[in-house]
Amino acid sequence: MFNTTNVAIASMSLMLGASAVGSSPDVLSLLKTRLPKTEVTAVDCSRIAGLCEVTAKENLFYVDGSARYLIIGRVYDMETRQDLTAARLLELNPDMLVGGAAKANALANAGEAEDARGGRGSRSERTVSQQVAQKVDLSSLSDAGAIVWGKGGQKVTVFSDFQCGYCRALSRELEQMNVTVIERPISVLGSRDIADRVLCARDPQEAVRAAYAQMPVKSSSCDTRGLDENEAFARKHGFSGTPVLVRSDGAVLEGYRPKAALIAWLKGA
Repeated sequence: MFNTTNVAIASMSLMLGASAVGSSPDVLSLLKTRLPKTEVTAVDCSRIAGLCEVTAKENLFYVDGSARYLIIGRVYDMETRQDLTAARLLELNPDMLVGGAAKANALANAGEAEDARGGRGSRSERTVSQQVAQKVDLSSLSDAGAIVWGKGGQKVTVFSDFQCGYCRALSRELEQMNVTVIERPISVLGSRDIADRVLCARDPQEAVRAAYAQMPVKSSSCDTRGLDENEAFARKHGFSGTPVLVRSDGAVLEGYRPKAALIAWLKGA
């Protein structure tokens, strides 16, 4: 099921496409008038056709070229299957685990977004982020979307993105441990093409290492519906960032952890 915010953005883009996008300086000037309490640090009207990306410190949101319509949520490129919002948030704050556009709600929750029609200081209480499940049942997932590697031992499932630096670091920690890693790639940073190549590779385990080393993986075709399953499962359970680890008992752990912390967490199963 699609997030309603994303559907709203897609619908609004049809309307916004009919009008020319304003220049970044013009939009910045309008935002200073309409959002006087918001410290807008940057406006970029060139990244996404029909929209202006607005950065307010670590927050990210979008407006149209007239700065009349404000959009809080995610923007997806359906051709590249890339979450543009998540990728940009990671650029702005490399120390965060990508969790979508939830931080942009600080703008709304603080009452910064004024009523565009009447100028009244109305506050939005809408939350666009979905709470991450603390425990999940993996039995609905087929083996088709999994790449199994490791030295053997206790099993741990990892939802990962091959362009995620934290996933790369986590894989190095797991390589040193006596565990069986069930890697389930999802596309948070636009890595679906890489995931397709890895899954379809003659030696998927070697392809995983190559992908994390940012080495080319030969293109090959196969049934990649298992990756679709991974992404649907991740959306259902609020996994909008990577890495996400799932223990054999279904317990969920978000983010990178060093080896010692991983060992302690796995002992809890």
